[in-house]
Amino acid sequence: MTQNGIVLVVSVSIIKDNDVLIIKENKPSAIHKWNFPSGRIEHEEDILNAACREVKEETGFDVKLTGTTGVYNFISSLNNQVILFHFTGEITGGSLKLEEGEIVDSKWIKISELINLDNKELRDASVTKQIAQRLINREFHSITVFNEQLCN
Repeated sequence: MTQNGIVLVVSVSIIKDNDVLIIKENKPSAIHKWNFPSGRIEHEEDILNAACREVKEETGFDVKLTGTTGVYNFISSLNNQVILFHFTGEITGGSLKLEEGEIVDSKWIKISELINLDNKELRDASVTKQIAQRLINREFHSITVFNEQLCN
């Protein structure tokens, strides 16, 4: 959702063992950049539902949100002010099916290796690496700060 030049976005780190799923985008603003599954919050959409929906659309997986690493405020490569709500999650169902035309690749990567990727390979690299560092440090917070609703 965009309002007055502010873009509201959700993203999710899907964690399995010490690996995290990243996707390679094919969107005009992020051609062939690695990122967490993410997208804009739709008008009148709940933040947690938006996070689950974006994961499903981009990866085919159903997820349970398990925590948050925080809220990030930054200026995007398109010069938009972005407020990003980032969550952690685990797969509860579905199978890997990348969103046709939008996502061109995916891979499981060690969280520690994500920090070492070249900034040119990552969408909004400073934010992605800040999130990765919080994942390494296990700096998760309860999602009850958003509300008691969980995605199933």
